[in-house]
Amino acid sequence: MSTLTPRPERLAHAPVLLRDGRWWWVSGPGAFPVTDPAFTSTLNGFSQAMAAADRAVTALHARRSGADTPSARGRR
Repeated sequence: MSTLTPRPERLAHAPVLLRDGRWWWVSGPGAFPVTDPAFTSTLNGFSQAMAAADRAVTALHARRSGADTPSARGRR
C-alpha cells in the first residue's frame, strides 16, 4: 500500500509554491528553489495570512448556514 504525499501548495495566483517545506519559484521552463531568507520570510507571512483568512471565511459560512436553520430563526 502506498502512502499519500501532500500536494504542493500554490500561493494564491503567485508564481511560487510550497513543497516539502520549501518555497519554489515556478516559471515556464521549470522551477527553482527560493533561497533568499527575506523573500521566504515574506512568503511564509503571506501564506499564514491567507490561511487565516480562509479559516475566517469558513467560520463565517458555518455560522451563517447555522443561522438559516429553523430552530435558530428569530434568535440573534
